[in-house]
Amino acid sequence: MSAELLGIDVGGSSIKLGRVAIARGELVGELVSLPTPEPSTPERVLEAAMSHPLATGCAGPLGLAFPAVVKAGRARTAANVDDSWLGVDAAALLADRWGRSCAFLNDADAAGLAEMRFGAGRGAGGVVFVLTLGTGIGSAPFIDGRLMPNTELGHMAVAGLGEVEAEAWASARTRSQLALDWPAWAARLDQVLGEIHRLFWPDLFILGGAVSEHFSEWGPLLRVPVEVRAAALGPAAGAIGAALAAHERYNP
Repeated sequence: MSAELLGIDVGGSSIKLGRVAIARGELVGELVSLPTPEPSTPERVLEAAMSHPLATGCAGPLGLAFPAVVKAGRARTAANVDDSWLGVDAAALLADRWGRSCAFLNDADAAGLAEMRFGAGRGAGGVVFVLTLGTGIGSAPFIDGRLMPNTELGHMAVAGLGEVEAEAWASARTRSQLALDWPAWAARLDQVLGEIHRLFWPDLFILGGAVSEHFSEWGPLLRVPVEVRAAALGPAAGAIGAALAAHERYNP
């Protein structure tokens, strides 16, 4: 088994690819970002990713992180991607078309695995929630380092907001769309974190997504009564976690 594996992180607007040194949890070279095709069907998305030189030049199993609940190897939801993904076995597609073994998993779960192994959650015990703040809000809870996969807390209703979902209220996209400044957005995010805290009583929140690069501007404004850290691995977290999942599946 190669010590370097390919991680692919599919999002609604971009596909990120990274060659990952598994032992260190670091990229070998740069993180490549490609536009997500329109329409974002399985065939078009996988063709875009697998035809890139980074994919063709990195042999062995690969990890595919995707914005969906993935159960028994199949996508059960399709958030911000084409509905034709519903029920798709992406690993089978990759095996049939490209002859590659694949670990297929939720994108927030992939980012969480990376942060817990190599990033801001390294060594953390108890209940840890890794949240990715982007187009939506992805969630990956860990209990003493073990992932509970496929949670969808971005779709959680927040107390006091009626039918408004957490990600509609406090995602990074909502902040951009409404042109919210950091204090206004942090107040919204605090409501979401407060609801998660009320229900689950975590010991630590780790917050990722591009907004984590500005954590010093909004992190201190949060009032949730638990430690909050910025994610450490930046936009590469999903690709690193996907590659890690492939390594652990095929080289346990």
